Parts: sequence; C-alpha cells; structure tokens
Amino acid sequence: MDKNLSILFNPKNIAVIGASNEKGSVGFSLFSNLARSKYRGRVYPVNIKRKKIQGKIAYKTIKDVPAKVDLAIIAVPAKVVPFVVEECGLKGVKGLVIISAGFKEVGEQGAALQNKIGEIAKKYKMRVVGPNCLGFMNTAVNLNASFAKKSAWGGDIAFISQSGALGTAMLDWSVKNNIGFSYFISIGSMVDVNFADMIEYLESDKNTKSILIYMESLENAQKFLEIAKRVSPQKPIVVIKTGRSDAGSKAARSHTGSLTGNDAVFSAAFSKAGIIRADSIEDFFDVAKVLANQPRPKGKKLAVITNAGGVGVVAADSLVYSGGQLATLDRATITALDKILPSTWSRNNPVDILGDAEPKRYKEAVDIVLTDKNVDGALVILTPQAMTEPTLAAKELARATNKNNKIILASWVGGADVAAGIDILEKNKIPNFATPESAIRSFMLTQKIKVNAVKSGFFGVKFNKGAVDSIIINAKNARQKNLNEFDAKKIVAAYGLPIANGEVISNIQCVASQANKIGYPLVMKILSDKVLHKIDVGGVELNINSEDEAKKAYAKITRSAKNQPVYIEKQITGKYELLLGYKHDEIFGSVLAFGTGGTAVEVYKDIKIALLPASKSEISNLISGTKVYKLLKGFRNLPAADLVKLQDLIYKFSCLALDYQDKIAEIDINPLVADEKKFTILDAKIVLK
Repeated sequence: MDKNLSILFNPKNIAVIGASNEKGSVGFSLFSNLARSKYRGRVYPVNIKRKKIQGKIAYKTIKDVPAKVDLAIIAVPAKVVPFVVEECGLKGVKGLVIISAGFKEVGEQGAALQNKIGEIAKKYKMRVVGPNCLGFMNTAVNLNASFAKKSAWGGDIAFISQSGALGTAMLDWSVKNNIGFSYFISIGSMVDVNFADMIEYLESDKNTKSILIYMESLENAQKFLEIAKRVSPQKPIVVIKTGRSDAGSKAARSHTGSLTGNDAVFSAAFSKAGIIRADSIEDFFDVAKVLANQPRPKGKKLAVITNAGGVGVVAADSLVYSGGQLATLDRATITALDKILPSTWSRNNPVDILGDAEPKRYKEAVDIVLTDKNVDGALVILTPQAMTEPTLAAKELARATNKNNKIILASWVGGADVAAGIDILEKNKIPNFATPESAIRSFMLTQKIKVNAVKSGFFGVKFNKGAVDSIIINAKNARQKNLNEFDAKKIVAAYGLPIANGEVISNIQCVASQANKIGYPLVMKILSDKVLHKIDVGGVELNINSEDEAKKAYAKITRSAKNQPVYIEKQITGKYELLLGYKHDEIFGSVLAFGTGGTAVEVYKDIKIALLPASKSEISNLISGTKVYKLLKGFRNLPAADLVKLQDLIYKFSCLALDYQDKIAEIDINPLVADEKKFTILDAKIVLK
C-alpha cells in the first residue's frame, strides 16, 4: 500500500485552505463538517484575509500553520491552486484534496492548469484526490473531509464516484435506507489518485467488504483491470459506467473532459476482471442495498416463495430470462413443506403458500426451503390480499432461522397496506423491492463472476512470422495502410487460418489457365488497397462456371475498376456466415470480436467482444454468448459445426492479433463460412498502424 495514500485518508492534522465564515460557501461547509465530526486530529483553517474562521484561529498560508500537516484540503480559485500546491509541497504535506473546479473539464487551458498541479505534486511526492471533487469520508475515524450536506453512516461498502452530484444523491439515499459506508470518495478529475489506486488501497482495508464505483472515464486501464481482477474475488466490485450511447458519450466528455471508450469493450473488460456492471442507477442502488445487508449467493439457484401464483410466475420468468435458475427442491424439502402447507400448495418451485397464508407460514416455509442444498437463496413475495397481514408477516420473516447464511430478498408488492411491513424488513436487513423483477436483477447482479487465468489451452501451434513481416515491410515501404485482400489472406494463412485457393490475375491472357487450375465455380474480385467494400463499386462477380464466363467477368470488373489487378478464387459456400475481428482499443488495448457475419452484419448486430489475451474458456464463452451459437450447435435440420475447430481457429487468430498489435490496427474477417466439417475465410481486410 502507498504510504502517502494511507496518510491522506488517515491524517493526524488537516489544513483547510480556503476555509470561510460565509454560510453556503464550499469553504464554510468543509470546515464546518470537519469541526462537527468526531475526528480526533487537529484542523487548521487557512484564509489569507481572516484572523478567525468559525471561532478558530486562522492562518494566512499553509506555511504559517504551527504544526506538521498531513492533509491539505484546497478550496480556492483554480488559477491560484498551482501556487498553493507548491506551498503545500514546501511545507511537507503528503496528501491533498483539491475541491476547486475549472480544470480539464472546462477545456484546454484548464487541462494545462491541471497538468501543472500534477507535475508539482509529483515533484514533492504528494498524493492528490481531485480536482473538481466533493472530498471524502472515512467513517472508521469519523473523518468527513467533504462539503456534502450529509455525513455517511458507518458500514462496509466503499463508494467511489467521479460525479459529486451522484455522490450526494447516494448519500441521501443511503441515510433513508440505513446503508453505511467504510469510505465515501469523490474522485473528481483524477489528476493523480485514480480508480486503480483506490481499489488497491481498499484491498487491504479491513473495514471494506465491497466496492461501488460510479465511472465516467477510465485512465490507466490495464492497471485497473489487473488490480480489479485480483480484488474482485474477495471484495465484489460493482460499476455503473456512463457513456453507453453516443449522446451519453458526448455528455461525459463535456462533464469530465475525458473521452469514453466503446461501451461493448468496457463490458468485456469488466467481465474479464470479475467486475459486476449495473445498467441503471436503480440497479446500482439496489445492489448496494443487497451487498450491505445480505451474504453474496454461491450460485444462481433461487427459491421463490409467494402468496400469489401469478406473481410467482412473473418472478420465475424474470429469473430464467436473466440467466438464473429456479432451484429444484429436494424430495425431503417437498415432504417438509407438505406438513406445514395446505394440500393445495404448488408442490414445486415457485412455492405458492396460497393467498390465505398467515404470517407464521412465511417463516416456516423459508426455514425449510433454505435448508435445501439445491437452493442458493430465497425471494419472498407478498401481495396484500383479504386475509394477508403484511406487517406481521414481515416480523415473522425477520425471525427466519437461515442457519446456512443464504441470501433472502423480499418483495412486499403494493403501497400503503405494505409500507409498515417494508420498514420492518429493511430494519432487519432484509432488502425489499417494489417488484419481483427488480429483486431478481439484484440477485443476478450479486453473482460471482468467474475470473479465468489466461492459459492458451492449445499446444504445438507454429506460425510463419517471416511471411507476415515481409508483407508488412513491403506495405510500409509502399506507404500502404490498407492491405489488399491477397496480402491480407496470406497473413492470416501464415497463422494457420483456412483460406480458399486463389490467384492474382493481371491480364486477360491468364484468366482461362488460372480458372481451370483452381476449378469451378469461381468468384472474381477487384484487388485494391483503396477499396474496402468491393460490392459497392461493382468489384465482385460470383457463380463463374466456365472459361467464357471467367473472361467476361474479368472484362467487366476491369472496366469498373479501372484496370486494377483481379483476384480469382474457388467459390465456397457454407451453412453459416461468421465474422471474426480484431481492433486496437485506445483504452484497453487488443480486442477480439466474434459473431454473425455476412453483408447484413450491421443489421443482425450479433457480435460479442473479449479482451486479449483470452483463455480457452474465455474464447468458449465468446462463442456461446452469440445468437448464432444456437445454430452452430445444430438446429432442427441444420448440422452442428465443429466448435472445437472453431475455438482453435479463434485462438490462432488471437495469436496473430497479439503478435502484431504494435503494427496492425484492425483485422476484419467477413465472411468466415462454416459447415459441419470445415471453416473457410472468404474475405479479409487488414489495416496497418
């Protein structure tokens, strides 16, 4: 752990530079929050114009403070901040929180100012939170170093937010819902301390059991993923990431001054690191409620206990649709339930305890179901019917034994009739949800994501790197960024990927001999590094079955393509058209894509993404995550493709991408045709860096 970061969050003495007597100002709130908290250290107000701040002796500058200062909180105009940071460095301060705004979020001049304070802080080895932040709270030492209106309650969730406004909303919500935090950190524009630093710091913090992050942008992505992958199996990390749509990305740029990356790549990155991604603020808050109050489920098998059959079916549908499983109840569980429930109960999961269920029936049913080894948790649903007693039922559920410490969620559905019962549930740490569907979403979000070690799982593979190097060098010498199809296919073939038999033809005299050599039917294409979509310019001729047709096709293509060379190859068809792609992402590096290919790839939008390097199981998950996977397994009268061979092919492709990630920007294989016996690449595009 960084010693200076530890000092920053656990300081003995604090100076507030810009402390104020003016109510409603940031400087007033900062000093007032520190003064009112039970923090045991000394707090020194610094104000160049005032002799006293809120009844305490004030000092003109940080150097006038008559003690060593561990943490300085800065709330002065942006243009003055570099000077103040320099003074803090000379004073020997180890940690800074810069509240001031007006840095990279406002444009180039602000970014230059932010870079300057970063350089000064680095010179003096100071750690900095901010700028443009709310501050932080460390509840273990009763430290509120923020200007938030409310103080966080103690708990075991660490909350890190790039948005101060969302942070205050989370604080307000947490007080209402009895949720406590170990740390509450507004990280701001991250001139120094970033998400990776915070996760690494919290890894060894005994008061933190889970980590929630509101993220707008990500810097030092590789370090973030490396640390998150290490921490997430022990301490769940939940992230809500903005910038999912084009509009969201533009809003994020204007708010933080940071570019957001491709959203699908972020999702793939989070999954690889074992990070849980929340899709909405509602889910984000709900998952916080579950993590704060309940054990994390060991699996996806849920029991649903309900007094209304229809609502139970809704919950079951939602669970299965979300990827969960309705637990199969053991015979002993059914027998035990028979003894306490009316003979007309469902005798299955969902466990319908019927509309006349008295409060005691809820507790007894839950106690029995949670002892079943096939059950990972229970969702208990109540609807206010004529004979229902929501408040007493909540009291009974709160008394459930739950010897095996399994997750219990509740959904008391309704309004005024169930309100008192909901209060009892939440005071007893049983999270309640307005609908069963929202409870199911939270149950699925709290599932552990298996983090795989990256081992290839493939052996004895040799590649012809010499051939690849030669093609790239020649292209560079010719100042060629887009390789033509012939060269692109030679590169993928050098890595053992299957291509159709083909030749380059530069004059009509060669057409007949080459066509007969390859064999019919044939496809003929323009060969140009300037044309990426050949069909759009009349550069493709299909179903060529004779010498005469080959000559006519050649003449037609060369007329439309202005005498460019022509590529002729065996025409191959398959049952399925797939896409295999690679790109270098600016944030996360090498990215692998797989899914449905063909000319309508943008229509189907059936593409899944994985970060490289990818393990054998990650490649398998990449394939199975697509819609076309259902066809590849065999569907109705369609034969199954060789999925083991497909895994091997994708692995070889990923090796090519990783070996040449410094030289190749993009590879697009589309279509990769497949049938039950083989795969063949029909078109390949490679863009060099």
